[in-house]
Amino acid sequence: MDLEKIKTFFSKLFDNSNFTQRQKIFLTISLGWMIFIGYLTWWNGIKSLALDKSFKWDEWFWFGVVPAVTPYLFYHIWKKKD
Repeated sequence: MDLEKIKTFFSKLFDNSNFTQRQKIFLTISLGWMIFIGYLTWWNGIKSLALDKSFKWDEWFWFGVVPAVTPYLFYHIWKKKD
């Protein structure tokens, strides 16, 4: 595995000059939503009366990740092709 290729990929992906202000806001909202839902999922697991106090990954995925990623998928599907 070539670590230099991975390093350049992530440096291009997270280069701040590639994002507009609007894109930064949308990405921040999406990440904030996933973190907030992750916190609520963790808190509900801790406060649960059940014996299993583990993190509910399926709840976090369906209520946190899917709603945060879906608008980007719709945008990618419906954007005009150049």
